[in-house]
Amino acid sequence: MEDKTLLNTREVARFLDVNEKMVYSLIAEKGLPATKATGKWLFPRVLVEQWLENQTINYPKTTATLPPYHGLLIIAGSNDILLDKALSVFNRIYPDHVAAFGNLGSLGGIRALRRHQCHIASSHLLQENEQEYNFGFAREELGQVPGIVNFCKREQGLLVAKGNPKKISGIADLGQPGIRIVNRPGGTGTRLLLDTGLRKAGIDGSRIEGYGREVGRHLDVGLEVLSGRADAGPAIHAAAGLLNLDFVPIRWERFDLLLQKDRFFEKGIQLFLGFLSEPSFRELANDLPGYDLSLSGKMVFPHDAAEG
Repeated sequence: MEDKTLLNTREVARFLDVNEKMVYSLIAEKGLPATKATGKWLFPRVLVEQWLENQTINYPKTTATLPPYHGLLIIAGSNDILLDKALSVFNRIYPDHVAAFGNLGSLGGIRALRRHQCHIASSHLLQENEQEYNFGFAREELGQVPGIVNFCKREQGLLVAKGNPKKISGIADLGQPGIRIVNRPGGTGTRLLLDTGLRKAGIDGSRIEGYGREVGRHLDVGLEVLSGRADAGPAIHAAAGLLNLDFVPIRWERFDLLLQKDRFFEKGIQLFLGFLSEPSFRELANDLPGYDLSLSGKMVFPHDAAEG
């Protein structure tokens, strides 16, 4: 089957090996991800694949566990410019410890945490209510909500050339003829935010030139725009500031650190979380636009839990 971003009813039935009538039952009774923004049912392939994995029973559990902490702190998940800078400073301040990062995207980081391949996962996955982040995805992947500590709040948007020559004012403008974009990989929070915006605008992303051209970091998005190979791309405000590009804001988001509760008090984890309250960390954001550190280092909880 063609690797499309959005599947129609016939294609998703073929993908799931069921008849088309069963597809409608799965939407109503099993929560199969679907949208009717265009007047007909469409199914985001990446969400269908995630839904299918979440329906799996007797999921094989790994017997591997991280060894006892011995100075190597592994963080995996979503890429962030401030996080990159923080890791460099942390390693300088604490020379007996090494903090290493694996750029796997938000969902990849949570799955690495499930497989005990990292101590901390960095994530900014926007939930369907477009108000909350990470909790639902973590519960689906891990079977429970882990400890979640905020790293920062940051501004997401579209990077465009200086002067915004294509007059792009939001995600809906990406569907205009002649617009070339660069994209982030599936499983990243930035890609999820873009795809959500495209669906709300009734735009089939696969029809946009460059939609399938994916790069791994926010700065890579900016370099594609700076070079003229793309007119726009989704990324954080800080990337625009570093590369002297214009920025079209979409929304502020919460960028969190997820960790298994039974490892919360390990020395490396506590050192890194404590570092988020230090002036040496907070000064890193002074020259980077689009960051808010008011929640940094604080535990966060679902709104319904906080209200209960």
